[in-house]
Amino acid sequence: MHKWPLCTAFLLLLAGCNSMKVSDFSDQTPEFVLEEYFNGRTRAAGLFEDRFGNIKRQFIVDIVGTWDGQTLVLTEDFTYDDGESEQRVWTVKKISDSSYTGTTPNAVGIASGETAGNTFNWQYDFNLTVEDDTWQVHFDDWMFLQPNGVLLNKATVSRWGIKLGTVFLSFERIES
Repeated sequence: MHKWPLCTAFLLLLAGCNSMKVSDFSDQTPEFVLEEYFNGRTRAAGLFEDRFGNIKRQFIVDIVGTWDGQTLVLTEDFTYDDGESEQRVWTVKKISDSSYTGTTPNAVGIASGETAGNTFNWQYDFNLTVEDDTWQVHFDDWMFLQPNGVLLNKATVSRWGIKLGTVFLSFERIES
């Protein structure tokens, strides 16, 4: 009798697992080339929704990207709705036609990403400041380039395998 709650919890955990693969989008257009899209200036608007569906924070990100043929450096300036601001600098290396690795000071280890069609999946662990504490969380980012040039991003944030919430972003290139 004591096995039923454990089995039920395990089945619910499995039901929440994402089975989406980047290759599922290989035929989608327009083709998303990370270093081309983010070379130059980009602006994003986003929000964080907790696992209960409550919007907890909204923000704007101004991004300047520089591509030297092998490495993309992204300087991200965040401005939050509560007046807080922060800067994050990513160094992203192109490993092959469709794979990337990246680092930023608060990342734990190396981020890895893969593209196919109009899609990019980026995964990494990150030391996130939460009030007066620091939590190590996992980000599973999915970006989808739309025909109008807008890049949509949905990132699931989890800790110890438990979903904390979702970040939604909409990116647009800013022409010089």
